[in-house]
Amino acid sequence: MSTIRRQSIISSGVVYIGFALGALNNLLFAKWLPPDENGLVIGMFVAIGNIMYPIATFGMPSFINKFYPYYKANLKDRDDDMMSVALLLTLGAFLLVIAAGLVFQPLVIRKFGNNSALLVHYYYWIFPFGLGLSLLYVLEAFGWQLKRSILTNFLRELLWRALNTVLIVLLFLGVLRSHDAFIKLYSLNYLWVAGILLVFLLRKKELHFVFRISRVTKKFLPKVKSLILLAWSAGIILNLSMYFAQPVIGAVVAGGLSAVAVFTIGQFIASLVMAPQRAVAAAAIGPLSQAWRDGDHQRISRIYHRSAINQLIFAIGIFILIAINFRDAIMFFGLKPEYLAAETVFLIIGLNRVIDMGTGLNTQIIGTSIHWRLDFWTGMILVSLTIPLNYILAKRYGIIGPAIADLITFGLYNTIRCLFLYRKYQMNPFDRRTLIALLLGIALYYGCRLLFGGYSGFGWMVLRSVVFSALYGGSILLFRLSDDVIPVWNTVKKRLGLRSAPTR
Repeated sequence: MSTIRRQSIISSGVVYIGFALGALNNLLFAKWLPPDENGLVIGMFVAIGNIMYPIATFGMPSFINKFYPYYKANLKDRDDDMMSVALLLTLGAFLLVIAAGLVFQPLVIRKFGNNSALLVHYYYWIFPFGLGLSLLYVLEAFGWQLKRSILTNFLRELLWRALNTVLIVLLFLGVLRSHDAFIKLYSLNYLWVAGILLVFLLRKKELHFVFRISRVTKKFLPKVKSLILLAWSAGIILNLSMYFAQPVIGAVVAGGLSAVAVFTIGQFIASLVMAPQRAVAAAAIGPLSQAWRDGDHQRISRIYHRSAINQLIFAIGIFILIAINFRDAIMFFGLKPEYLAAETVFLIIGLNRVIDMGTGLNTQIIGTSIHWRLDFWTGMILVSLTIPLNYILAKRYGIIGPAIADLITFGLYNTIRCLFLYRKYQMNPFDRRTLIALLLGIALYYGCRLLFGGYSGFGWMVLRSVVFSALYGGSILLFRLSDDVIPVWNTVKKRLGLRSAPTR
C-alpha cells in the first residue's frame, strides 16, 4: 500500500490544485461570460464531449487496464502492439462519431434551436473537444500502467484548466478580440494536452508504434473482443447516465443554456467531493490488475477496504466544508443571484458523491477482474432509469430534477456492485469506522450550523471552516479512522520535530 499511498497523496495534491484552478475558472466564467455562453462551455461542451469519448475509445482504456500485465510479461517493448491497436481503433471510431454527428444534426437543431441556440451555432466545434478528450483517456490509461499517474493527473486536472484560465484572462484583457475566438480556442485545449502526453511518452521511449499483430494479441483476441465490446457498451451507458442532465436541461428547461450554467456550477462544486477518487484510482489500477493476475484476493480486499474509508473521510470533510459556506461564497465572490439556485443542486449531487466515495474502488476492482461484464449489466440498469427519470424530473422540477435522478440511480448502481463483491468474494468496504465517520460528520455539520448559522461574511466563512477542520481532523486522529492517515500524520510530526504516535 505504500506505493499507492505515496502516489495517491501526491496525485491528490495535484488534483486538488487542479480543482482549485477549475473553481477559479468557473468563477471567472460566471463573472465574465454571459450565462448562455457559460452554459455552453462548462456545461454542454463537457457533457457532450464525455458522451462522445466512450464511443470513440471503443473500450480501449479497459483493454489496457486489463491486459497490460500480459503484454508487459510476454513481449519486448519493440514488439508490443497494444497502444498502436488502441490509438488506431480510437481514431477510426471517432470518424464514426463525426459521421453520426452529421446525420443527427437536423435533430439537434430541432431540439435545441429554441432554448439553446448557441449550441447549434457552435455544433461542429464540439468534435475537436471530444477527439482530444478521447485520445487523452487512452493515453492516460497507458500512463497509469506505467505508474505515471502523477503526470497524467497533472496534465488532465491542472494543465487543461490552466489553458482555460489563460483563455478567459486573455478575453478579459482584450487580447482575444471576441467571445467567438474564446469558444473556438477552448474547444482545442484537450487536443493540446493529449498531444503533450503523447510526445512525452514517445520521447521517454515508453510508447512504441508497432504495425504488426503480436502473438499476445492473437492469443488473447477472443477475450479482448469480449472485453472491449462490453466495456464499450458499459462506458457509453455509464457516461450517458452521468452527462445526460445537461442536454436534457438545455432542451426542456426554460432558460436553456443559462439553466445549464446554474446546474453545472452546482454539479462542479459537488465534484470537489470526489477529487481524491481519481488519484486513488490512478495509483491502484496497476496493483489491482497485477493482484487479479496473481490471484491475490487478500490484497484486493485490503485495497478495497482502505480506499473506501480514506475516500469517505475526505468526502465527508469536503462536502460539509462547502455546505456550511455555500451561500456566503456565492455572495462574497459577487456571482449573479441566479447562481444561488445551485446550492440545492450541490447538496443533492454532493450527497450522492459522498455515497460513491464511501463505497471505495468497486468500479476499478470489477473492471480489472474476470467479472468486467458486470459493468455492462449494471450500466444497463443505470441508463434504463437515468434517461426517463432525468427527462420526467427535469420537466417537472427544473434543474433540481436531474440532481434527484442522479441520487436515485447512482445509489442503486453502487448498491448492486457492492453486494456483488460481497457475495462473490466476501469483500466488504465498510466497518464500524464507516459508521463513526458518518455520525461524526452529521454531528459537526449541525454543530457548525447551530453555532454560526446566523452569521455571514468572509470572516465567518473562515471561522466556520477552521473550527470544523480542527474538530474533524482531530476526531479522525483520535478515533484512528484510517490506517493511512496515521503514518502521514506521524511524518508531519517528525518533520516538525514532534513525537510520533505509534502506528498499528
